[in-house]
Amino acid sequence: MRQRITRAVGRAKYAAIGAAVGAGVGGLLSRNAASTGGAVGGLVGAFVGETSTTAKSAYEKYSEKAD
Repeated sequence: MRQRITRAVGRAKYAAIGAAVGAGVGGLLSRNAASTGGAVGGLVGAFVGETSTTAKSAYEKYSEKAD
């Protein structure tokens, strides 16, 4: 259960950061680009959050087995 919550929080954190960055960059161009940039940034951020938490937990699992 803890692993699922940690993964969800990590995904949400990176998605929020990605959306903010995407919207900020898109906002330099236009209002529509800000909306699209926020959506794309959120998707990219969620992917990065999922990948980083999965990689971290896999590393911890295999490093414990090696000891």
